[in-house]
Order: sequence, then C-alpha cells, then structure tokens
Amino acid sequence: MREVSINELRQLADAAREDIWATARAYGREPKIYLHWSAGHHFQKFGDYHINIVGDGRIYVSTDNFADVLAHTYRRNSGAVGISLCCCAGATTNDLGDEPPTPQQIESMAQAACAVADGLWLTIDRKHVVTHGEAADNADGLDINYPGGPYGPQNTCERWDLQYLGTDESGEYTTDYDDPATGGNVLRGKANWYRQHA
Repeated sequence: MREVSINELRQLADAAREDIWATARAYGREPKIYLHWSAGHHFQKFGDYHINIVGDGRIYVSTDNFADVLAHTYRRNSGAVGISLCCCAGATTNDLGDEPPTPQQIESMAQAACAVADGLWLTIDRKHVVTHGEAADNADGLDINYPGGPYGPQNTCERWDLQYLGTDESGEYTTDYDDPATGGNVLRGKANWYRQHA
C-alpha cells in the first residue's frame, strides 16, 4: 500500500473511469462508491478496499487501478470503488468502541469520496455514494436479491458500517436512512461541500 494525496485519488479514478463505467453498465447500472469501516484498528489496513484511511486521516491505496475488482461489498464489487476508514474494532450499535472514526478520518473520507466521484463523473448522492450498511439494505435502489434477504440495519444488521459516526452531527444509531444524522448522509453532505469549495 502507498500513501496518496486527494489529487492523486482523483487522477486514479479518472484513469479507471472508462473501465469502471463499462463494467457497471454490463451489470445494468452506473458505478458505485462504497463507504466502509474496517472493524479493525486505526492503523490496520486491508487489501479488500481500494482506499484505506488511517486514524490520523492519511490515505492509502491498495491498488493503482481502481477498476480492479476487490472484495469490499457483498455482490456489488464490479464497477465499484471501496473506501474504508480503519477503525471500529469491537464496535456495536450502542458503542463505537475504543477506536471510533476520528474527525480526521471523517473529513478525509468525505474528501476521498468527492475526489473519486469527480474522477468517475458521478453525482454525490445515495444512488452513487453508499455506505455498506445502506447497500446491505438496498437503500440506494439497486435491487439485489441476497441469499437470506437484505442484511443491513433495517434487517439482520450483519453490516451497519457508518450508520452513525459518534460525532455531534451523527451521534446515535438509527435505521431511518432519511435521517440527516446517519453517517451516510453526513458523509455525502461533507463530500458535496468539498465539491463546491475545493
């Protein structure tokens, strides 16, 4: 893995844009950016994600080709880029544990999502930039039939990545995806702010 800047993320996404769009279209949809937490430690990186953001907000890539299909989101990896915060070991819906998302990570994720969306020519909305928790409930409108049914916060809660961030603006677990305090809504709001002000 290597450390990169926001501008490098935008360039990597731009370089992979045609391949990612072609792959997504083969599945009858547009590209996706999936937002995760690793459920690991603040400086523990994983190759399942294209982008890992460590506790101090530094950004690492596990591949220089964002068109590579990595194992970050069940049944949704083709034509998609996975971004993960390195955090939340031992987290529960009541407690994000000893290593919750840091303010630096949250801002870096918003900037990274904006950069990748810019490079891929995507709107920053729930249809295109989705947390793993939202994806597990098909909250982006992509109808995927999972064996056993959806597995997100509104169902089995097997995956609930970034459902809340443990911050003042996203302080409590909720299953209402329209609540502005969900982690996904906060992160997309910040990403759109960076898009307008960068």
